[in-house]
Amino acid sequence: MAYINGIGIISPQDTLPGSGFLDPVVELDADFLKCMEPVYKNYIDPLSARRMSKLIKMGISSAKICLLDAGIRMPDAIITGTGLGSIEDTEKILEGMRVDEKFLNPTAFMQSTYNTISSQIAISLKCHGYNSTYVHRAFSFESCLLDAILQLEDGSAENILAGGIDEMTNNHLSIIRRLGFWKRESVKNTDLWNYTTPGALAGEGASYFMISANKTETSYARLLTAATLYKPGSSEETALFVKTLLSSNGLNPSDIDLVMMGNNGDREHDLICEDVISQAVPGSCKVFYKHLCGEFHTVSGFALFAASNILRSQSIPRSLQLSHARPEKLNNILIHNHFMNTDHAFILISR
Repeated sequence: MAYINGIGIISPQDTLPGSGFLDPVVELDADFLKCMEPVYKNYIDPLSARRMSKLIKMGISSAKICLLDAGIRMPDAIITGTGLGSIEDTEKILEGMRVDEKFLNPTAFMQSTYNTISSQIAISLKCHGYNSTYVHRAFSFESCLLDAILQLEDGSAENILAGGIDEMTNNHLSIIRRLGFWKRESVKNTDLWNYTTPGALAGEGASYFMISANKTETSYARLLTAATLYKPGSSEETALFVKTLLSSNGLNPSDIDLVMMGNNGDREHDLICEDVISQAVPGSCKVFYKHLCGEFHTVSGFALFAASNILRSQSIPRSLQLSHARPEKLNNILIHNHFMNTDHAFILISR
């Protein structure tokens, strides 16, 4: 068994400790949704923070928030998923090479490597346990969760700090826009579904979860499984994949009380997403989450945060924009994430 016993998240919404559960919603009109960062000195020594990039500070802070929430001082393992790592530091290296290669900053080079986030969290906590980083683009967070589940099943660990983190910069946004991934205009996030232009609304975020072998009085939910499907040939193939996933966990489509939809504002691909879910889990109640955090490679972490809180509180925030009447019960939630109809990922959790 795997249980979610703690959550720490930094996102474009006010998800820091002491805030309400996505209430009130933060409305933004921007090129991309930028995180609401905490007061870092509450979690990181200010002298050390001076040498850290934004991504590393968000990673350490969200990890420590998660530990405090779970009431655990030291995890047995730390596992991180990131699609792009520290883009900010990578850009600093490239800019240094462009201007004058003789004065390259070694700190930016060290912090640009993908495993720096997990390593810095371990150094900050003085954790000497298993430490791993997955860089599988849109599958990075799900790969992280699968590793955590395997570690628990193998008995190698009891409490695992598992998370996903990615950042966005203006340079990266500008470059990737040319490929048609992001919208070319500023977008009001709460009106995202009214836009018909191609591309998604970009975002960023950092989320860590305490995945534990034992249930506690404050457990959020039970993590059943995570699964990924790469380049499906059709919506029918993806829907069949979902049905098989449910069946392998002893569930029928009718047992899914809520679906966290992977719509991101790109109308062409959102229609595919809706087609998949309508075939796999017909008649299900649906909510949307990417208008609150934007699209990024480890966005499933935000969805898992929302779904876990829904199961524990047995309530659905209005900000998630429920597409149907509220379900009578909330026992099983299916999370769907997709990117450009190439990467489809699913997370299944229960009350």
